[in-house]
Amino acid sequence: MTLNELKPGQECRVVKVNVGGVTGQRLLDMGLVPGTQIKIVRNAPLVDPVDLQLRGYHLSMRHSEARGVEVILL
Repeated sequence: MTLNELKPGQECRVVKVNVGGVTGQRLLDMGLVPGTQIKIVRNAPLVDPVDLQLRGYHLSMRHSEARGVEVILL
């Protein structure tokens, strides 16, 4: 399952980041490393971006980027 498939209120744990290059490194730098617990807070009215809560802060990202993050539901 990938991060973009989840709905607001669901919680998950990162399994793997399948995004390469600068974008993949940026996601890792922002805390999306394997084992990190994430809560989906909300989706914007026009779908993008999705608001995530992890490691004590909120992170907004596009669904196209979230498609590259493998997760498991908690």
